[in-house]
Amino acid sequence: MVAHTVLLDFTVSSNAIVDSEKRSNLKSNIANVLKEHFVGLKPLTESYVDGSLLVLYTGPRGSLITIRGYPEGLITINIEYYKRDDEEALLTFEQWRYLEVDVALALNSQRSKRLPPVRRGTIYDLYLTLSDERLLEYDIDHLVFEARSPYQKVQIVHSKSLGNLLVLDELQNMSEADLIYTETLMQRGKETYAGKEIVILGGGDGGLLWELLKEKPKHVTMLEIDDIVMKACSQYMRSICGDCLDKKKTDNYEIIVGDCVKTLSHMIEEGRQFDYVFGDLTDIPISSTPHGDAWDFIRLILNSSFKVLKPTGKYMTHGNGASCPESLKMFEEVLSQLSVPVKYTKSSAFIPSFFEDWVFYQVSLK
Repeated sequence: MVAHTVLLDFTVSSNAIVDSEKRSNLKSNIANVLKEHFVGLKPLTESYVDGSLLVLYTGPRGSLITIRGYPEGLITINIEYYKRDDEEALLTFEQWRYLEVDVALALNSQRSKRLPPVRRGTIYDLYLTLSDERLLEYDIDHLVFEARSPYQKVQIVHSKSLGNLLVLDELQNMSEADLIYTETLMQRGKETYAGKEIVILGGGDGGLLWELLKEKPKHVTMLEIDDIVMKACSQYMRSICGDCLDKKKTDNYEIIVGDCVKTLSHMIEEGRQFDYVFGDLTDIPISSTPHGDAWDFIRLILNSSFKVLKPTGKYMTHGNGASCPESLKMFEEVLSQLSVPVKYTKSSAFIPSFFEDWVFYQVSLK
């Protein structure tokens, strides 16, 4: 059971909105078309606000129809209604198309556009975002798991094209189709992990740990704060994490549940050194300047990581989408201002569940 919102846009001459007589004809023409498509259409209110026209109608099944006419020559028609599971849509796909055509003809519209119904109020999120906050609609068909941990909202949903998808605080995180993400993060085929000591910061989905273990490292320590994420992935994302989240400790890896900053501090005090540190935590923030809590956290993680890295070691991390060059540049500026001089390389890969190219960094001491 969800609310459907259908959006239609039409372009007309500016004068059709600004001129009072033409505006009156425009309203009549739209109303006549709507009456043909919606039985029981009733006017609710009409207003003229800041040069734009606003008309509201009620229609069948409690639908609300909003018409806005902007002085620049844009007309929008939004139809909202509630659809129960056992009900048909207010109009079929073909009927929505005919409505668009009929309104466009009545207005002598220069251009028209009809968007598929936006479904609101589902128990899972159909609409997630790209890194630069553009909207994506996913082919999610059911909710697999949902819980709220002390740190975040945790969901696993099923996508018809991506398989199970981990969503944290309404942001897509990892799907069963995203092996390329992990392989690019670890630079598979370019880095040698056999016999190496490794730390993973974050990585609660278990994908990175599982793939690293295939490379026969000496030991991997994973620091993850959210046990609920690991339990959910262990049950519902096993094609990604295998069985590595079933146990917290084996001969070749250990998962420490807690704040990675505190554990890193203990490692620094103990003088421990590693060949690789993976930063599989928060993405690079989208912001106008490299300031604020998120950036402070990134600086803290970077400076702490290099204190536990061997002189020949590397810090491997994900950045953000390639469509966010400003934020990536800020991250690179942060790298240039660390407590130790570093150099970096970067690579990118198209991540299926992100629907975009994602940038990864490999950072080492100069």
